[in-house]
Amino acid sequence: MSPALMFWIQFVLVLGAILLGIRKGGVALGLIGGLGVAVLVLAFRVAPGTPPIDVMLIILAVVTASATLQVAGGLDYLVQLTERLLRAHPKYVTILAPLSTFFLTVCVGTGHAVYALLPVISDVALKTRIRPERPMAISSVASQMGITASPVAAAVTTFLAMAAKNGHPVGLFDIIRITLPAGIIGVLAAAAWSFNRGKDLDKDPEFLERMKDPEFAKALDANVTTLGMEIPFTAKLSVGLFFAGVLTIILIAMKPGLLPLVNGKVVPMTTVVQIIMLAFGSFILFATKVKAPDIARSSVFIAGMIAVVSIFGIAWMSETFIKANENYLVANIKSMVQVAPWTFALAMFAVSAFVKSQAATLTIMLPFGYALGLPTPLLLSLIPASYAYFFFAFYPSDLAAINMDRTGTTRIGKYLLNHSFMIPGLIGVSTSTLVAYGLSKILG
Repeated sequence: MSPALMFWIQFVLVLGAILLGIRKGGVALGLIGGLGVAVLVLAFRVAPGTPPIDVMLIILAVVTASATLQVAGGLDYLVQLTERLLRAHPKYVTILAPLSTFFLTVCVGTGHAVYALLPVISDVALKTRIRPERPMAISSVASQMGITASPVAAAVTTFLAMAAKNGHPVGLFDIIRITLPAGIIGVLAAAAWSFNRGKDLDKDPEFLERMKDPEFAKALDANVTTLGMEIPFTAKLSVGLFFAGVLTIILIAMKPGLLPLVNGKVVPMTTVVQIIMLAFGSFILFATKVKAPDIARSSVFIAGMIAVVSIFGIAWMSETFIKANENYLVANIKSMVQVAPWTFALAMFAVSAFVKSQAATLTIMLPFGYALGLPTPLLLSLIPASYAYFFFAFYPSDLAAINMDRTGTTRIGKYLLNHSFMIPGLIGVSTSTLVAYGLSKILG
């Protein structure tokens, strides 16, 4: 069988496994990815790739610490602080809300923290008679854009691990100094577009028609707030400890001389992240006296474990496929991607639209990029393009934004793709990718 025919048969198998896993949802992506590995190895007689063990361990460590923070009440405290900011400046909710969700994700490393903020954002907009779609859509998008700018997010640590694995180690600070400003500028660009999108509520005929329904009008009067919630000292302490862990990681990344030498080499940052996050997670556990079983039952922990299983199977299958077809890929695609690197960004964007995880997208695409001979600075500049799961608006944060907008202005359109998140998402991701590309050229 020719290499080309072998490649396309295996490609269809891998793509089919990914699509089937996405359709089943949850851990199915990992399970079916493992099935794909079995077929590639046993039926096509190729060598199995190497599972992304470092990536999985980092996610385990960070998610466990973040879940401990959630159980201790730390996320509730952060949400309350954010609400105070939004209610103090309600007219600027379309700008402040997405910046808040972006930085909340940067701080805690997961976009799932946004769910508690969305009803507050909707309420602030409604009380100010600002069309809720304006801040709601971009806030959901911004919460996911913050993942590639967080020093403790799975996507960033995945890049660390994959770059080191392929012999091109890069520092944590080198990543953040590009993705953080690029992400902020992308969010601001999308928020600026959102500032006047759609009709004001008092001029929207569809909204005014719905207001004639007494039940609908009554529902809008409901008051949603966290300001009355009493936050215990332990919750505030958990936030302080968690941020201390994040700052410790950043400090070590900037001052690698603080690390010991093992066989003449500095301890890798992938290992440092695991050590520090588990350590500070235990500090939160002891200082706040949370119950360990509650951590395993938390929403952050469950979502993180699903991500680990998904990445395990799908990345293992992708690695096996790429290694088996590396010569064919390099011979046929390398020159095109090197001449027009934006084509690789489009490929990453397309994968993310289906995989719905930046970490999983990077785990799939980075080995492909290195096989094509793309330099690490270029791949780093394309990280923002790994977020595209707003495209079909089926991601939980997007669905939550739709459900929590009591006015119904945040929605999925009649033609599926004409939904509230499409244009803010495209503006945010394209702007941040272009800025990251420019910064990578300037900073080297």
